[in-house]
Amino acid sequence: MKLPNLAERLERHLADWLGAWPPTGELTIVGSAHRVTPAWDGKIYPVAGVETPEGTVLSVPSDAVERTRAAGDDLAAIGAALPAIVGRPDARFGRGVFRWCQELLDDADPEAAWIPPDDERVPPWLAVFNGDVLVHLDEHGGYGAGVGRKRHDDFGQELSVATLEHLQGRGIARRLVAQAARRVADEGAVATYLHHPFNIASAHVAEAAGFPDTGWWVLGLPVAS
Repeated sequence: MKLPNLAERLERHLADWLGAWPPTGELTIVGSAHRVTPAWDGKIYPVAGVETPEGTVLSVPSDAVERTRAAGDDLAAIGAALPAIVGRPDARFGRGVFRWCQELLDDADPEAAWIPPDDERVPPWLAVFNGDVLVHLDEHGGYGAGVGRKRHDDFGQELSVATLEHLQGRGIARRLVAQAARRVADEGAVATYLHHPFNIASAHVAEAAGFPDTGWWVLGLPVAS
């Protein structure tokens, strides 16, 4: 069976999500309509970016491109100015670890099932996702752990996972993420995975599920409620 070209799908996803990819230099600032229109969850994210060892693409509203470019010569200076530029003066520019699935693993949770996000067994944090969610069912048929998919576009779906405390340490999250990544690939997209730099548990899950840390970062501002 021919394996999907996940790297090509990632490039197409980032080009759509950010407005341009790959970066054309150390820092590429572009405007995108996605920065002023509702995203997967109906909220507006005025700043998005991906930083790599080879360069960075920073995406802002089209009418903010020139002001962003004039804010400084490096990402630190620009990041400090961005909240005011995009009308979110109380927000703080930040970064998280950006990973993408580079290996599809034959690893699945036998107690997991794909169910609609509005199923009564799905907890509130998982119910907001815009696609079926993968849920590990406990011995009583209730929620024990789950993965949601943020379906950004036709080529990229971001995964989020959580496990109830009493079930942690059993490899459930790893299997769920690997299983969800394969579902995403079967749908013609690539799975991405973001986490805080100090979230060691999340980093271990991602690494074990086929999402290595390649020194990439996701950039942005907290979204307004």
